[in-house]
Amino acid sequence: MPDTEAFEAARQRVRDNFARQSIMALIGARLDAVEPGEVGIALPYRADLCQQNGFLHAGISTTIADSAGGYAAYTLFGPGEDVLTSEFKMNFLAPADGERFVASGKVLKPGRRLSICQVEVRACRGERSTLCLVGLMTAVRVTPR
Repeated sequence: MPDTEAFEAARQRVRDNFARQSIMALIGARLDAVEPGEVGIALPYRADLCQQNGFLHAGISTTIADSAGGYAAYTLFGPGEDVLTSEFKMNFLAPADGERFVASGKVLKPGRRLSICQVEVRACRGERSTLCLVGLMTAVRVTPR
């Protein structure tokens, strides 16, 4: 577990990097939580992000899940390092029917180059939270050129 000062610097790197993700701004997603090896992303309901039956589109669900997992891994990286996704496998458990959606990513196995992360997306309506998506993703540590 990183020390407090080092993790605060990592948390700020996550915030700064997330702010540069134009897709997150486009869909209205925001960082909800940033802890060592764990990240949450919140997305309010928008009709234009839904499929024909009014549920959050699977592509949007996987987008926020992928970012949550990638940023969870990124919290454990050092300055000058970045993250890319190598692969992911998502399982949809229920229609994403909610007022807001919360994606969470958690590092299961950090590695020098590859980190394996568990991701989830929940649809929230009032106090009710429905697990809609679970998945695994592999995040790759990269050094930008």
